[in-house]
Amino acid sequence: MNIAQSLITSASIKSACQCLGIPRASFYRNQTPHSRVNKPCPPPLKLTAEERQVILGILHSDRFMDKAPHEIYATLLDEGQYYCSVRTMYRILNSENEVKERRKNHRQRHYQKPELLAVKANQVWSWDITKLKGPQTWTYFHLYVIIDIFSRYVVGWMIAYRELARLAEILIAETTAKQDIQPGTLTLHADRGASMKSKPVAFLLSDLGVTKTHSRPHVSDDNPYSEAHFKTLKYRPEFPERFGCIEDARAFCQTFFLWYNTEHRHSGISLLTPQTVHYGQAPQVLEKRQTTLSAAFVNHPERFKNKMPHPQKLPQEVWINKPCPLKEVDVMP
Repeated sequence: MNIAQSLITSASIKSACQCLGIPRASFYRNQTPHSRVNKPCPPPLKLTAEERQVILGILHSDRFMDKAPHEIYATLLDEGQYYCSVRTMYRILNSENEVKERRKNHRQRHYQKPELLAVKANQVWSWDITKLKGPQTWTYFHLYVIIDIFSRYVVGWMIAYRELARLAEILIAETTAKQDIQPGTLTLHADRGASMKSKPVAFLLSDLGVTKTHSRPHVSDDNPYSEAHFKTLKYRPEFPERFGCIEDARAFCQTFFLWYNTEHRHSGISLLTPQTVHYGQAPQVLEKRQTTLSAAFVNHPERFKNKMPHPQKLPQEVWINKPCPLKEVDVMP
């Protein structure tokens, strides 16, 4: 550094440091006595150790141990006492490792993914509630629908002014009686709405011997058949923007559900109607289709590239969240 000091008279400090390759900070630091560098003066506003212990004792007291620092600060201030700022309270707690992120400590409940299988009608039902717009803004009618996921047949529906667990209870009871559901043979799936999780509905299903399952929170794919059905309903050309009254909504739904169950050819069930599949008439209809296709093949085989056509087969199983197949593991001999 003596060489650098000698160059100050002929050049600036910046130029001298650049020539010698010495940082200017190092040059200035060496100009300061070591005693001042090694013994910095404490900040004049710093709390003493005794004051910190007093504040820590207040924060640990039974009165304030479950309160946030800003609440403690305001309470003491109202009582005419001031010890430190809110930020200082946080600094003291942080020095003792007593400030943590509460969200990291919160354990979210794990919801099991529903995996439901139906190989015939009346094994798994899905039900949900959708809103139909009323005559004025913010007025709605509530449509309850229960659908069989294997046949896509709407086994029960109802329109009401509001969503109530008691109404859902009545609909489920009447539908199970109409379909002659035996205890232990049916699973009823729904989302996590208030009516779906209500105790009256749970008690009813327990009395009927019906197993209930629910979708995971915020996962619409766990109830796909009800969601797809409501889309079919609301995308119909005759579906109105609003219904003038609840009688109009009921009249529309009567026509719609009759068409849906008896005329609508559903792509998920081999272009058969839900009623045909639900009541076991699918084999006869598919056999008739095969007879028609065979006759067409005999008349014009070239139009089918000399391959016998066959109607689409009816799915043998229907899933809600089909499990992923397990990968085969090579076993060493």
